[in-house]
Amino acid sequence: MKILVVDDEEDVKSLFEQKFRKEIRSAQFEFSFAFSGEEALHFMAEHPSEVVMILSDINMPGMSGIELLKTIRKDFPAAPPQVMMITAYGDSNNHDQAMQLGADDFLTKPVNFVELKEKLLKTL
Repeated sequence: MKILVVDDEEDVKSLFEQKFRKEIRSAQFEFSFAFSGEEALHFMAEHPSEVVMILSDINMPGMSGIELLKTIRKDFPAAPPQVMMITAYGDSNNHDQAMQLGADDFLTKPVNFVELKEKLLKTL
């Protein structure tokens, strides 16, 4: 499964690579990383049908995760990836807005990687 992780904190890349080492080695998951909403859209444009799941932070400078979600749902309807929103703020406003815009799931930081792994394996 190809997964695009979108987060403005670049240390997220090494964290995901460490937490999913076994799954990456066995080619169960393949992660790509974008460090802004704009970068994520560029990646999606270059790989339109490859990305199956997007894990996106909500609070990012420039394009927020909510704006990214809106754009993905509008511009990529032919191969709609599942989108899981991740935020440090578990407030109901962010949750409700993300779900109304078509998010498939919602996680709060710090990410529980055991729970995330279970959710990803269910979507395989």
